[in-house]
Amino acid sequence: MEDVKGTEGAGGAGGAGHGEPETLELPSAPGTAGLYVRAVLPRSGGTRGRPLPARRLVLRDVAADPERLRRYAEVCGFAGAARLPVTYPHIVAFPLAMSLMTRRDFPLPLLGLVHIANRIDRHRPVEAGERLTYRVWAGDLRPHPKGTAFDVTAEADDGARTVWRSVSTYLRRGRAAAGPPPGAGARSGKAASGGAGTPGGPGGPLLEERWEVPGPAGRAYAAVSGDRNPIHLHPLTARLFGFPRAIAHGMWTKARCLAALEEHLPGACRLDVSFRAPVPLPSAVRFRATGPAASAGTGVLWDFGLRGDGGTGREHLRGEVSALD
Repeated sequence: MEDVKGTEGAGGAGGAGHGEPETLELPSAPGTAGLYVRAVLPRSGGTRGRPLPARRLVLRDVAADPERLRRYAEVCGFAGAARLPVTYPHIVAFPLAMSLMTRRDFPLPLLGLVHIANRIDRHRPVEAGERLTYRVWAGDLRPHPKGTAFDVTAEADDGARTVWRSVSTYLRRGRAAAGPPPGAGARSGKAASGGAGTPGGPGGPLLEERWEVPGPAGRAYAAVSGDRNPIHLHPLTARLFGFPRAIAHGMWTKARCLAALEEHLPGACRLDVSFRAPVPLPSAVRFRATGPAASAGTGVLWDFGLRGDGGTGREHLRGEVSALD
């Protein structure tokens, strides 16, 4: 386990349990390879049915590595790296999220979790050399029609205020749990609820692109992001988890879509996405986005989506871009 410095009562942890939350400061980002090893090891004692631990992890004074930033922009299709791509802080926070979810007291196993939604709030653009403090915690464990869901929240601040925030919703498949409907989480917009429809309504600007996603795309994103989940790496490892082929990372598909919209994103924006079905590797997909006139009165600047190529292609992703005040 990574070295940590702990403090008590350092702010809320998103309702993730009972009592005062615990804050653990990490001296450096934990290595994800070791965390995946931890994820496959058997656990001692039972944790199912327990609440999420009231804990947040903190990593201070982090600047983007220029080479990693360059490779990330290249893999995801962003035009340059003078500023952080809007999804880049996610890969900085990802090892902290993995560390939370692989600890012995976390009630759900990491392997087998499905990333079903992600919402990013960018309060302002972040320059490549800025040093940020990241905080990550899990919360809102709740019933879901297909099992149990929870959120992982990540924030980055510049010492004065939060400049970037992400809420990722994960699902553990299982018997549909009784209880109230799922909470807001990362699913507050129509992108996640299913109301946005297929982008391409009349009246607004239309962007449409066809992309060939190569077989090694999962390994390329894994190398730069640290997300080495076996389902993304090779058909043989994907088959161990029930997939006939490797599949693209959900956050790569979101990043690739936002790279296509990069010049249209306001400085302060909300980027809400639901992941509908995996993108098998290799495959051809079609990106489609419609602009403000098609969504007049909703506050949405762009509706966008990703489907398999062809008129009846499977829907992979649905998203919205809106401005933050």
